Amino acid sequence: MTIQFSHINAAGEANMVDVGGKDLSQRVAVAAGTLTMQMATLTAIKNNQLAKGEVLAVARVAGIQAAKRCADLIPLCHPLALSKVQIEFSELSATELEVRATCKVTGQTGVEMEALSAVSVAALTVYDMCKAIDRNMLISNIRLVEKRGGKSGDWTRDESGTNTVAPR
Repeated sequence: MTIQFSHINAAGEANMVDVGGKDLSQRVAVAAGTLTMQMATLTAIKNNQLAKGEVLAVARVAGIQAAKRCADLIPLCHPLALSKVQIEFSELSATELEVRATCKVTGQTGVEMEALSAVSVAALTVYDMCKAIDRNMLISNIRLVEKRGGKSGDWTRDESGTNTVAPR
């Protein structure tokens, strides 16, 4: 079985996919990632005790900006008029912070890359703002959690390792 990549043309060259013939549909993507740090670092973030300012507020804005600028960062992504970008942070443990991004658009192509970019840049911003007290932080497990809409239908990551596609 030969796998066909949509961003590779018949000559094997990278190209931007023509989405002009696709129907408009509501599309949503959710991505997440984890920052692992010292307990004192997470405490300082929660208590707003870092010299650079409100870490999560700045990281939230950075994540939103990353989603909006995704096409400038990833060469074959289409520029999208996003209708919603939401960045959330949750404490998974005394040393782990999850970053979660939800992106929405009514368009002809999905928003998975925008959600993944948002998580990545929000996590990098947390790292940047906290590196003076904890250079050992680890950014990991950046992944697509779910996507809805479009021709391929809905998809949700099964955290046990099996991916599922919901019928349309």
